[in-house]
Amino acid sequence: MLLRLAALAALAAAPCLAAAQSAPVPVRASAQALTLDDAFARVADAHPDLRLFDGQRAVFDAEREVAALRPPLEAGIEIENLGLDAPTRTLETTLTLAGVFERGGKPDARSALAQTRIDALALQRESARVDLLAETARRHLAIVVATRRQTIAQADVAQRTRFVAAARQRFAAGASPEAVVLTAQAAQAQAELQIANARLEIETAQRSLSMLWGDPDGGFAIADSDPLALPDIADFGTLRELLARSPELLQFNDRERIAEARLQLARSDATPDMGWQAGIRHQRENGDTSLVGGFVVPLGSRARAQPGIRAAAAELALVSIERDAGDRALQATLAEAHGRYRVAQSAVSLLARDVLPRLGRAASATERAWRAGAVSYLEWSQLQDARSDALRQQLDAAEAAQIALIELQRLTGQSLVVAHATPAPFEGDAR
Repeated sequence: MLLRLAALAALAAAPCLAAAQSAPVPVRASAQALTLDDAFARVADAHPDLRLFDGQRAVFDAEREVAALRPPLEAGIEIENLGLDAPTRTLETTLTLAGVFERGGKPDARSALAQTRIDALALQRESARVDLLAETARRHLAIVVATRRQTIAQADVAQRTRFVAAARQRFAAGASPEAVVLTAQAAQAQAELQIANARLEIETAQRSLSMLWGDPDGGFAIADSDPLALPDIADFGTLRELLARSPELLQFNDRERIAEARLQLARSDATPDMGWQAGIRHQRENGDTSLVGGFVVPLGSRARAQPGIRAAAAELALVSIERDAGDRALQATLAEAHGRYRVAQSAVSLLARDVLPRLGRAASATERAWRAGAVSYLEWSQLQDARSDALRQQLDAAEAAQIALIELQRLTGQSLVVAHATPAPFEGDAR
């Protein structure tokens, strides 16, 4: 039941699908059971969060084209002395063409900012995919665990049914009172309630998983998977080294490049642009034609640019602080997940190695003793309860370990298995 990083990597490398792509075939129409890799593929094909980046890329591409545009040329006409008396007026007409020389590297700075936003989009998309696929693995795990709970409950019901039959035989023989039969029947009904609850959990978990690819009905069967198979993983020091290459931290590099591009653009505003104008002037009175031209340079550009420069520099410094804070938060999450995995893995192993075998042998011995009249029904029932509770405790610990393992792999983006997983014995169907 591991979150397979090979599948994650393959899906993260695949291009996002267009919004117009056809919806996937519902899983319930397939004759094959759904595997975790199947769920990964369906989510990658259909989830709108993954297609969202295509639309963002189109927006950023258009913004890059706008950033590369030069200031437009302006054509104009000026007419002078139009309001003077006709006998004395000297009408002058001037045709002009004006523009702006951008200085300080403004076009390059705008293009660099637009390009860094596009470059950062790829890592954001990959990070979003890994997060979404990790959520897929968690929802798939919920189905597996609910199915195992149902198996434990079915085994408990089978055992309780045998209790009821044996209690009836002893009551018919006069070896035990009717209260024992009624108590055994009540315990059987409670065990059957556990089956019904597990069935509802499976349906809810299936619907939750299938909603990730837009299939709200979600009727399907999953492939058999063992949540008790917990591998040995790398030590915490190795995980800390892997964390430095995690998508969440690498995104700070992109944010830093974007902040640097904004700072460069703000600095370019300190260099004033130069406006120019050229034209032809015609004097109607004497028919003379002349060339005219001029330049305009705004004053105080450096002073006006300082607030923007300070803001961009502060934003750049803030990214470094946020990276340090994010790194510490991720390390804390990594340490917590690593510890939870080790504790849960140890609990699963201990229950499988020591607790469950002894409870199983004790339950069998107590059953034989009860049939022989050596112990009470209460002792037999308590041992069966203890064994079922231990099985559920083992399953809960395995679920906690699997969730922690998914989180570790999501954080590091790497496979952490250093040895083959050893499935713990599952005794849910033992008699």
